[in-house]
Amino acid sequence: MVYKKNNLTSNIERPIIYIAISNHGFGHTTRTAVVANTIKKLCPEILVIIATTTPRWLLESYIDGYFIHRPRAFDLGVVQADCLAMNRQVNLEKLLEIRQNQNSIISSEANFIRQNRVNLILADIPFLVSKIARVADVPCWMMGNFGWNLIYRDWGGEFLEIADWVDECYSQSSRLFRLPFHEDMSIFPNITDVGLISSSPRYTEEDIRSIWGIDTPPEKTILFTFGSFGLKSIPYSNIRRFFGWKFITFDKSAPDLPNLIKINDPKWRPVDLMPVCGRLVSRPGFSTFAEAIKLGIPIASITDGSFAEAAFLLEGIVNYSHHQIITPEDLFNGSWDFLHKPLIPPCKSEPIAKDGHEIVARSIITCIKN
Repeated sequence: MVYKKNNLTSNIERPIIYIAISNHGFGHTTRTAVVANTIKKLCPEILVIIATTTPRWLLESYIDGYFIHRPRAFDLGVVQADCLAMNRQVNLEKLLEIRQNQNSIISSEANFIRQNRVNLILADIPFLVSKIARVADVPCWMMGNFGWNLIYRDWGGEFLEIADWVDECYSQSSRLFRLPFHEDMSIFPNITDVGLISSSPRYTEEDIRSIWGIDTPPEKTILFTFGSFGLKSIPYSNIRRFFGWKFITFDKSAPDLPNLIKINDPKWRPVDLMPVCGRLVSRPGFSTFAEAIKLGIPIASITDGSFAEAAFLLEGIVNYSHHQIITPEDLFNGSWDFLHKPLIPPCKSEPIAKDGHEIVARSIITCIKN
């Protein structure tokens, strides 16, 4: 398919940004969607094409107005049963399949990009897109705090060869916007460090309390969020120990309890509930951490030894957020006494930059217009 690029008010062709997002959870999508929305606000004439298998409703909850959604996957990320359980064998099989079929994937998408005369590609952070960009002869800028080579190399064994292949792909990109809480990422050329990227709540604290019937003070209002993969076997029965508290979850399988609020409306995002909360209980995730830090919401995070990115994320909240680091045992087998314990203040006194989306968006607009 070829999309018409004529501006609605003139015969000048509209510039196009093609944005590709890793096929893994929702975190890459939410932060990249914030950048896309910023581009549209700063330069409405730019046409945004977003290539991702993420459902459109999620994109629409972060992006205002018209954009083109192209359901395509160029990587795998990590196959997970929940946010802590990974199936490495399935990951290996699917990665080998992508590598075997890479030539046809590259050729097909490069043809689409050429036909539609895309001006610039932004990728967070599917490695195959840099090769697609080379074939299409379009600059490929990438964005992230880690690459999938980090994850696969950490797994060792047969994944080492996969990591080398991913290295080769990333090295062909034109530029990297390196986000905070990052690994070295030295395989990327032309690195630009930027601040946090995060969305903002769409509702006032008063509206949130009124709509959801929340009358507890922030210190007794707890938000549970474990990303799109969720977390199995959370002992919600512990909530009964906390009389006079309110707990908020996006887990559709959670039981019905008097002081547990279940958010089933897809229009509501975790960041929309954060203003009334005194603590976020989560697992390591860039977008969730970035939103909480932006709003000054303390974070209690479980550890995650199976995902190499987690160490960099946990270091980030230790440095820039009031926090607690808890073990999975504290969450699954304990009585949640950590909620009664004082939070640890951040190690660093200076605030972290929170304007990453604006820096990336303005850089893209400048490049496209020039």
